[in-house]
Amino acid sequence: MADVRITCITKSAPQGGHEHITHVGNPAGYWKWPVADVVASIDAKSNTFYVKDESTGKRVDVGVVRPSGRTAYLRTHADGQWNDNLLAQSSCG
Repeated sequence: MADVRITCITKSAPQGGHEHITHVGNPAGYWKWPVADVVASIDAKSNTFYVKDESTGKRVDVGVVRPSGRTAYLRTHADGQWNDNLLAQSSCG
C-alpha cells in the first residue's frame, strides 16, 4: 500500500452554488486522478491519501464520505473531525 500526498485539486464549475472536486493530484509525483478512482483505491486499501495542513505542518488523512442518495466524495479527517483541508489545496491547473 502506498501513502500518497495530495497537493492539488480540480473543481467543477459551480452548480447550484456548490463546487465539487473532480480530480486530485500531485504535480511533483506526476499524477492526477479522478475522485472516483481515489475512492476506489481507498476502498480497496491499495493506497492511503493525505494532505499537509500548511498552517500546522500536520498530516491530515483523506477519507470517503458517503451521503445517503448521493455520490461518494473525498474529505479530510483530522483530530476526530471531518474538515475542509482538501479544499485548501492549490489548483491542479
